[in-house]
Amino acid sequence: MAGAHVRAKLGAPNYRVEINANEHALVADEPPELGGGDAGPSPFALVLSGLSGCTLITLKMYADRKAMPVTGIDVELRLRAGEPKRRIERHVDVSGPLSLEQIARLREIVERTPVTLALMHGFDIDTTLDGAD
Repeated sequence: MAGAHVRAKLGAPNYRVEINANEHALVADEPPELGGGDAGPSPFALVLSGLSGCTLITLKMYADRKAMPVTGIDVELRLRAGEPKRRIERHVDVSGPLSLEQIARLREIVERTPVTLALMHGFDIDTTLDGAD
């Protein structure tokens, strides 16, 4: 797995966050109803974006390695509030003249993408917080 390194700083106005992810510039923000300026996706939308990217890349890599006749892959994700935990609904649409066996194998692969597994099993997070003296 390739490393990921993210640095972020609070910008202006309000909740706008300037993010540098492996030298790629991103912006996160909250919608106006939460006091933000809607300058970028919300933090949870960014999480879903990572999952969608990993889903599509993993399926495409697998299909290419197995010479599957995939002509397109689309994914749609929704985050649902729930108790005791939130739920992600993921719908994947694969195009191409695939056999039933190939579709079944892609269904297995999609449940084992790296980001899928990380989100399902959770993370240990080690946090330090420094303040001005």
